[in-house]
This record gives sequence, structure tokens and C-alpha cells, in this order.
Amino acid sequence: MEEHNWWLYTAAFTVAFVIALIATPYAKKISIKLKAIDHPKARGLQKEPIPRIGGLAIVTGFLVSMLAVAPFFEEFRTIQFLGFIVGAVIIAILGILDDIYDLSAKIKIVVQLIAALIVVFTGTTIEMLAWPFNDTVDYLYTLSIPLTVVWIIGITNAVNLIDGVDGLAAGVSSICSFFLMVLCILTGSPMAVVFTAALAGSSLGFLPRNFNPAEIYMGDTGSTFLGYVLAVSSVMGLFKTYTMLAMLVAVLALALPILDTAFAMIRRYLKGLPLMSADRGHLHHRLIDRGYSQKQAVIILYMASIITGALSVLLVIRNFNATMIAILFLGVLGMMIFVYRKRLEKPSQ
Repeated sequence: MEEHNWWLYTAAFTVAFVIALIATPYAKKISIKLKAIDHPKARGLQKEPIPRIGGLAIVTGFLVSMLAVAPFFEEFRTIQFLGFIVGAVIIAILGILDDIYDLSAKIKIVVQLIAALIVVFTGTTIEMLAWPFNDTVDYLYTLSIPLTVVWIIGITNAVNLIDGVDGLAAGVSSICSFFLMVLCILTGSPMAVVFTAALAGSSLGFLPRNFNPAEIYMGDTGSTFLGYVLAVSSVMGLFKTYTMLAMLVAVLALALPILDTAFAMIRRYLKGLPLMSADRGHLHHRLIDRGYSQKQAVIILYMASIITGALSVLLVIRNFNATMIAILFLGVLGMMIFVYRKRLEKPSQ
């Protein structure tokens, strides 16, 4: 079993957190100077213009953390790590340009495809899938490359799509990063553990100025970068072992952005709308339209992410009883939210 250096994992998290925390006010100044401002929209929730390249702080915190711990990890002196970093820089630059110039969806997909292919051809691919509660393994062979590319692009955009309420994308990404880190520890993938630890730290460092009422948005610079790192980390840590539940576990760990994106694609397809168009049908919008405040909606979605992340860990350790208890708790939580919503809908006496 792979030995883990807990001090370096802690260092990766701490450095990323501190740098992102310090860098966020500077990212705000840069946003204002570049006139990268998010103005109120008809379908949106904000009341005033807000700077939107806050993701620079997340990117800076993450990359500085990588530089700080790289000398202590042999895995960081590989072509695989180089491919990951090159892809990350491409995604970050794309996000910055999009936040300034509002690039078309086609341009963004093409550049994301290039970044994903760089990752794939430097050695990071989904090679096999294992199935729940048995040791059956299916090798993907020729499907490996296209599935990996679709996974990376899909998760990259999934996080971007949930970035519609103050603090949601940063908080959910922190939660997803934490549970992916736990899963990667269980599967013995130190490089993926470092990635997820640093991502959790940089997301949390940005969150204090992004939580409602936000003074800065992460923009595509932050949301697509978060999605990219989560996607590549999950491939490195969750699809490289025979004993994993592979795709199911990864989907559970990243359930909120994946499900929200899937529903959005289906909804837009049925309405005959472009798949990348904006609408007000996301989970956070639905909760707010039901009467919850922004903070309440975000906290509910945080809790949902925590529960699905915990389920992914329980599936990995294959504790059937604990999994059933967690599912029961999820059902009870859903009933509590339903009753609370009904109470809010009743007119006050």
C-alpha cells in the first residue's frame, strides 16, 4: 500500500488556502482594472455590478501550492504531472479571456478539448471500470481516450454551470475536493491527494469574500479551473485500481454538479434550446424560487454534496449497513426540507 506524507498534504492545503485568501482582494482590483464586471441580469440574483475574475486567486493559490510541495514528490517529476499543469494553465487562461471578452461556446469547447487531449496523451486516462460489490473489471481499450476526454470536459463545465449563487461553486468544490481526497487516500494515489488538498484549500481561501453577499465572483476563470482539477484528480485517483467502484464512486463524489448539468442538458434539449444556453432551471434557482434565501439554498446544496460524498466513501469501504443508514438519513433530510418548504409557503396568520 502506498505510504502517505500527511505533513505535505497538510502543507499543500495550507499554502493554497493562505495564498488564495491573500490574493482575492488583488484579484478584485485586477477585475476592476480590466473591466471584467458581472452586471445584473434578468434571470440572475445580483443587485449590483460585481468583479468576476476572482478565480485568479484560486488558480494562484493552487499553483503556488504545487510549486511549494513539488520538490518533495517524485511523482511531480513526470510527464503526467507536466501534462496536467499545461492543461491547467490553458484552462485558466481561457477562463480569464472569457471573463473579459465573453468568448463563444464553440471556442471554449475547442480549447477545453485541447487541454483534455494534452492530459490524455501524457498518460492520464480511464483504463478500466470496476462494478459495485464484486471484483469484476472491464477494460475500456479503444474507449479509454474518448471517455476520459468527455469526462474532463463534462466535469469542467459542470462546475461552471452551478456557479450561479454566491458561494455555491466554491463551497461545493471544497466539499467535492475533500471527499475526493479521502477516496484518493484510500486508493493510494499521492499526486491526486495533493491536487485535491490544494484545491480544497484554494477554494476555501476564496470563499469568505464569495459567500453571500459576495463582493467578488470567481467567474469562468475559477469555475472551469475547479472543474478541470476535480476531473483530472478523479481520473488519477479513482480509475487506477481494481478494487474501486470506479464510475459510480466518482459520480457520487461529484454528484451535485453532474446531476445539475445532466438535468440542464435534458431540459434545454426538450425545449429546443442550445445546450450551452443560460436559463433559470438549475437546482439553486429552483430552491430560491420555492422561497428559500440564497444562503439557505446554498447550505442545502452543501449538505447534499456532503451526503453524496460520504456515500461514495462508504461504497469504497464496502460497508453495506453504513451505506443503508446514510441513504436513510438522506431520505429523512429530504422529508425535512419538504416540510420546511411547505411551512414557508403557508400564509402567516
